[in-house]
Amino acid sequence: MTRRLILIRHAKSSWADPGQDDHERPLNRRGQRSAVAIGHWLREKGFLPDRILCSSAARTRETCALLALDPEPVILPALYHASPETLLAELQAAGGGTVAVIGHNPGIGTFAEMILSAPPPHGRFFDYPTGATLVADLPVDAWSEVTPGAGRVVDFITPRELTGD
Repeated sequence: MTRRLILIRHAKSSWADPGQDDHERPLNRRGQRSAVAIGHWLREKGFLPDRILCSSAARTRETCALLALDPEPVILPALYHASPETLLAELQAAGGGTVAVIGHNPGIGTFAEMILSAPPPHGRFFDYPTGATLVADLPVDAWSEVTPGAGRVVDFITPRELTGD
């Protein structure tokens, strides 16, 4: 059996209020457009999660809402600026056949590199910009069996490719 993983870095956040707590920063307008575009792309391609794991930060929750995907996300404080090891542990505890994880750099980008057997041929993969989305298949029967290097790239995209922003 195969499990599908969708790794999404939150969309572009606002720095309009420099005194605002990092955890509470919302998306800016470009980020809002990007999240809507990524959600449309995921639906158009049929990359639909049965489970969504989302960081508790405002910008990840807003990204998730604008993606307009089902089901309701599981909000996990542990995913806020999570290390690749924490992301792996949370994924290994997940249920469902297709899991989307919405998180932050540098952890989510490093985790994307770690989980794949080979990176996608994309010039922006290694810096994993805001809104970057990886779709990968893992040859496991259960998420608990996922190990680094097991994933195969299905697709990778950045919002700029969809919106021109």
